[in-house]
Amino acid sequence: MNEDRSSSGSLTARWLERLFPGVVGEPRDRKDLIALLQQARDRALFDSEALGMIEGVLQVSDLQVRDIMIPRAQMVVIGRDQDLNQILPVVVNSAHSRFPVIDDDRAEVIGILLAKDLLQYCGESAPRFKLRDIVRSAVFVPESKRLNVLLREFRASRNHMAIVIDEYGNAAGLVTIEDVLEQIVGEIEDEYDFDEGAFILKRGPNNYMIKAHTTIEDFNEHFEVEFDDSDYDTIGGLTVNAFGHLPVRGESVVVGGFRFTVVRADSRKVRLLNVERIEDSDTPPMESPDENTSPSN
Repeated sequence: MNEDRSSSGSLTARWLERLFPGVVGEPRDRKDLIALLQQARDRALFDSEALGMIEGVLQVSDLQVRDIMIPRAQMVVIGRDQDLNQILPVVVNSAHSRFPVIDDDRAEVIGILLAKDLLQYCGESAPRFKLRDIVRSAVFVPESKRLNVLLREFRASRNHMAIVIDEYGNAAGLVTIEDVLEQIVGEIEDEYDFDEGAFILKRGPNNYMIKAHTTIEDFNEHFEVEFDDSDYDTIGGLTVNAFGHLPVRGESVVVGGFRFTVVRADSRKVRLLNVERIEDSDTPPMESPDENTSPSN
């Protein structure tokens, strides 16, 4: 066994020596390893994006589920007693593929609804809708679980969502495999099928998905409006100013005949917005922050 370890160590040392000429011995800690990887990047052995992914992999082992989970108050949920007509608008408006099904309150998650399971109830010959027939078992994980362990479990079980529970067994939030992968590869926006270089995606009559860094000039040109761009360059900046605070996912505000709903945001900025053009000409130009729609997630 000791010989195996010695052989493994010498192989690692020889690999590092080839990759980093002039470096003697193995890195003593993660800081040394990152420094070596940055040297490799500077020597064009790989690019900054690859370095970022490697650093993300290393960081995942340090993070816990509580660090990235979507809090309970921001979850988009389905009530166990809701009928199909109540569920479909939630599914369509949120554009999610999986939904926690709750009992009397958000702390009691009884299962998971997959949006694709609703397809069988479309059409004239569809069976009678019974939510309990299609609710799937939920996976529960503690807030303290390490992300690298969770990712391994996601891969093994082929689950894409887990309900995070606190020390009392109540739902504290949820976490998805996408949330974990974004810690490694960065933000994932493929879900909304933007064409390359596009910033505005039409999803239905008067309904659009818009990247928050879309310039106000481009927004004005697309919608034939005249939002002022003297103070803010982007739609994200305009909407954050309208909120009066950095909003979380699910919050919405009305500005100049458009309802902006936050689809994706982090602790630093808004990233993705759902935009609905409001036809009612009597709609006030802006809601005060106190009147913002509370998060439905």
